[in-house]
Amino acid sequence: MDFSKVGGLIQQIAPTLATALGGPLAGMAVKTLSSALLGNPNGSEADVTEALMNATPEQLAKLKEIDATFKTRMKELDIDLERIAAGDRSDARDREVKTGDWTPKVLAFGITMGFFGILVWMFLHGMPTSGTEAMLIMLGALQTSYTGVIAYYFGSSAGSKAKNDMLANQNGKN
Repeated sequence: MDFSKVGGLIQQIAPTLATALGGPLAGMAVKTLSSALLGNPNGSEADVTEALMNATPEQLAKLKEIDATFKTRMKELDIDLERIAAGDRSDARDREVKTGDWTPKVLAFGITMGFFGILVWMFLHGMPTSGTEAMLIMLGALQTSYTGVIAYYFGSSAGSKAKNDMLANQNGKN
């Protein structure tokens, strides 16, 4: 799914579906979004993206409910989306270490410089008189990518929460 246009929206409204979209359960997540937004589980990714961009407040509220249902269903099926995502990140890190590949570092640096470079430019010069939509789409894509860079190098907030919960449970037992 093209996260550059709707990634931030999905992440805020339906974080479980957003996580699924980035992994092996993307097809199931797209069908779920398609059913909720289009009333048809067979909508194309382009149709779903368009529907998300034009979603009404009622549809967004319904997405929150569907995200909760999707999360419950994943637990019933014993599918841990965060564990799958963490495994993907771990495999990527292991590959980087084993091969000495510098590509992830270069991409992370470019994404970080691009994201903050655009922000600084916007603060200093304001929005351009033409191409505002393109600038905002690019900023959204960079923001989503920057979030991935931070999760790759420092872990996700879900992983941090799990660690904190585990420590709290251990401290409670002592």
